[in-house]
Amino acid sequence: MTFPFPDQWEDDVALRKAGSEYHDFRAQLMVRNAEGLTATYNRFHDPHENDTEIQELRRLHAAMDRAVLDAYGWTDIPVTCSFLAGRGRGNEADSSQKGSYRYRWRDSVRDEVLARLLELNGQYAGE
Repeated sequence: MTFPFPDQWEDDVALRKAGSEYHDFRAQLMVRNAEGLTATYNRFHDPHENDTEIQELRRLHAAMDRAVLDAYGWTDIPVTCSFLAGRGRGNEADSSQKGSYRYRWRDSVRDEVLARLLELNGQYAGE
């Protein structure tokens, strides 16, 4: 399946800005803390992690989500994340595994985005 990119995504200033800010901040954070991606994202998804830099990374992540959804014209979809149990595969209530919390969209939001992408992909295929 081909991923249905939003129209004119290459020229979208908001997308470029959000992605660059997130990437640059994350890179600087990793260097400052001498941590790789795994350690950084373990902290990102830890509901007990309240470091101001991790909070900023979460904020930038939401801004990037917002820019992507806006590029599709999906301004009605919220980008609010929560610490939810499970790995984001329909098991929000399953917290039986250590470290199973993820800072993510609710399943209903994720499913809506995936449904719209699938619909858009079908439209593109028909053109």
